[in-house]
Amino acid sequence: MTLDERLATHGLFVMGGLHPGTGGSLLLIGMDSTGWAAFTAAPEASDGGPDPLDRFSKRVIGGLAEALGGTAQFPSDGPPYLPFIAWALESGAFWQSPVGMMVHARAGLMISLRGALLLPERVALPPVPAGSPCEACADQPCRTTCPVDALGGPEGYNVSACKDFLASAAGSGCYEGGCLARRVCPVSEGFGRTQAQSAFHMRAFFPK
Repeated sequence: MTLDERLATHGLFVMGGLHPGTGGSLLLIGMDSTGWAAFTAAPEASDGGPDPLDRFSKRVIGGLAEALGGTAQFPSDGPPYLPFIAWALESGAFWQSPVGMMVHARAGLMISLRGALLLPERVALPPVPAGSPCEACADQPCRTTCPVDALGGPEGYNVSACKDFLASAAGSGCYEGGCLARRVCPVSEGFGRTQAQSAFHMRAFFPK
């Protein structure tokens, strides 16, 4: 079974990768559109313990790393936190979107990086797209859909405005269905993330 096939059984896929100057390969592992179903069927989802998605990711990706003779690293470990955003942008498979969040050719703005596989050998990396999907997106609806204009301003992401809106009755749609700017991205719309998954991530970002 190939690495891609093994990842797919857990709803994961290689979102990008690079060959570090130190040698070997670094593969960025993210959740695919089938990942939520794989996670909710896993023991971590129902055992009542903290951080169930992080524990699921560490068990699965850590197990794969051990089987392949490599190591695993995770964005949830820290501080200090590992440079996952820098790795993603360096891979050439991610770009900064017009509203500041990273965008991916397959996932759009629905990026969920769950970990990285560090392998001792140089392996083939996923093909790098020619350019950001935002370049061909004439309307760029992510720029105008946020109800409180919390994204893409000159000061960057206005966290307080976003959280204040999520705490209000008017913000229930974003809180239960996920960030509107992410959802209107044409690439995101075709990625198949469920509302339950978006709500899970929103509750982790802003627990009420």
